Amino acid sequence: MTRTLVLGGARSGKSAYAERLAADSGKEVVYIATATPGDEEMAARIAHHRAGRPHEWITVEEPLALGNQLLRWSSPERLIMVDCLTLWLSNLLFSGDQEYPEVGEIVLPALFHEQQDMLASALTKCTSDVVLVSNEVGLGIMPMGAVSRCFMDEQGRLNQSVAAICDRAVLVAAGLPLVLKGAPC
Repeated sequence: MTRTLVLGGARSGKSAYAERLAADSGKEVVYIATATPGDEEMAARIAHHRAGRPHEWITVEEPLALGNQLLRWSSPERLIMVDCLTLWLSNLLFSGDQEYPEVGEIVLPALFHEQQDMLASALTKCTSDVVLVSNEVGLGIMPMGAVSRCFMDEQGRLNQSVAAICDRAVLVAAGLPLVLKGAPC
């Protein structure tokens, strides 16, 4: 079993690359989608992604309990693809009823660290091949708002922790993969 982290910016080709890895695996694919339809535009994006996936892939929509789903679908005959960790992190950040200040210290909901710990544990226990998609958000300018800076920091920390667990990490830019860790795909 291999664990692969596919990183890239918006519209870099990271999801398409990850989907090729999944399709080429020859295994049953379980696609865990983390997006939630918060508005009409996002609902349309989700519908577009659903329509583009092979019909034989199993789709699981899970905005929060990602580690639980990895363990639930774990099997050596499967490849589990997660798209994407960035939306999942956003879901966790805004999972509570808290209001975030424009300035000052951000207090993250308890669920935030609990679910990240669960994901790390599940990745080490999962018997499936796993491909995780995540945005690399730290290559741009420093955001102006406290919540945006907090998100950028937490996304960077999440990517580092997941990359440390994964056998392979690939950065995709302009549709071109650059292997950062492990054997070429």
